[in-house]
Amino acid sequence: MFEQCFKNIDDILYKDAGASNELDYVEQTSWLLFLKYLEDLESNKSLEAQLNGQTYKPILDKEFTWSSWAYPLNSEGKLDHNKAMTGEDLKDFVDLKLFPYLKKFKQNAESPDTLEYKIGEIFGEIKNKIQSGYCIRDIINIIQEMRFQSVEEKHELSCLYEDKIQNMGNTGRNGGEYYTPRPLIRTIIKTVKPKIGDRIYDGAVGSAGFLVEAFDYLKNSKQLSADEMEILQKKTLYGKEKKPLPYIIAIMNMILHGIEAPNIMHTNTLAENIMSIQEKDKYDVIIANPPFGGKERAEVQQNFPIKSGETAYLFLQHFMKNLKAGGSAGIVIKNTFLSNGDAVSVRRELLENNNLYAVLDLPAKVFTAGVKTVVLFFKKGEPTKKIWYYQLNLDRNLGKTNPLNENDLADFLDCIQTFKETENSWVVNMDDVDSETLDLSVKNPNKNDEIIYREPKEIIEEMEQLDTESAEIIAKIKELV
Repeated sequence: MFEQCFKNIDDILYKDAGASNELDYVEQTSWLLFLKYLEDLESNKSLEAQLNGQTYKPILDKEFTWSSWAYPLNSEGKLDHNKAMTGEDLKDFVDLKLFPYLKKFKQNAESPDTLEYKIGEIFGEIKNKIQSGYCIRDIINIIQEMRFQSVEEKHELSCLYEDKIQNMGNTGRNGGEYYTPRPLIRTIIKTVKPKIGDRIYDGAVGSAGFLVEAFDYLKNSKQLSADEMEILQKKTLYGKEKKPLPYIIAIMNMILHGIEAPNIMHTNTLAENIMSIQEKDKYDVIIANPPFGGKERAEVQQNFPIKSGETAYLFLQHFMKNLKAGGSAGIVIKNTFLSNGDAVSVRRELLENNNLYAVLDLPAKVFTAGVKTVVLFFKKGEPTKKIWYYQLNLDRNLGKTNPLNENDLADFLDCIQTFKETENSWVVNMDDVDSETLDLSVKNPNKNDEIIYREPKEIIEEMEQLDTESAEIIAKIKELV
């Protein structure tokens, strides 16, 4: 049912002049879903309070609750058409009353870790792009059928929402920066092995894929007590996100996965001077895929001991500084970091103050942009003496229709338990690394350097796949013109 609901919403947004692409579809669906979620959450909390003989004070004033402005009911429990707004009346209410009211929650909230603060953040940053009030009414009528009551309903909704985020990542342009393949995230989490009580952090949170997967991993790690569940809900997962679109997507994604008030701050992570980070604010586990290829201004670079215009190198410094002694990290980064001359000082910092115990070398097209990446696994506190490398070699070409899966990474997870040396894995001692260049490039000693020519069949298959993807992009462009 939910899958058809999302499809119907996309069809409506496609016809509206204000939403022009998959990114807009996810954003506009998200804020409406969020307000419906608030209605169900308030209803559950009110019922819970009644059962305990207590009084519950709603977050929203009655005029701005979903059941008042979006879907008022008549005595028969159906939509009251006499009270339900539509057309220009509905659009004006949303733009001129609802959004300004919700925006004020940020300044009135007690602290950033409250749901009230999140409401203010979300509606202070995004805007309603749906130009037709009739389209808003049609979408509301669909969302009204969605329920956030049972665990099963939340699970189904969260899975479908993840699919929408993945589709957004596949749209090209800047959509891919918000999505990291979930099999890779789960593999990173299984490698760093977080536990209940750890503070887990992602400073480039995107759609919150790392945090929701960490939540699921810990929730299913054992039978949790009420206290442990409280810790997992409120004192475990932390993130920061600069851009408004991924911020609301991250909040919604975490809520759908069962995290009521996500500890995500809407802020520029790199604007923080890392020398001011205090020990009490550091984290036990850091897992992230920071953006790479960006260029940071000089004033931002002043927040770091090692100046660099490359965003990823600044993020890596931020992560190293935020990691507690003994803490573990799994960070995705462009593979050129391992050899780039501009990154020597950052590599030196990494190697001298952390144990870089493993490097996972990923094939191209794990990410839609086709950039070659590696995952750095390190622990804070002791210098690196040797590094275990694993080169993920697949017998197929990755792509939109043939993505990375769990089985692809099973051998890596098995081998890293004992740092097993195989045809695809080997160990490099730091004594053998040039002390000046600190070149850590992936050089598999088990493979020769001769050119290996691909079979014609393989080349033809890749060409056909590229033709299909190009045709889909052209078709979408024609739809928008």
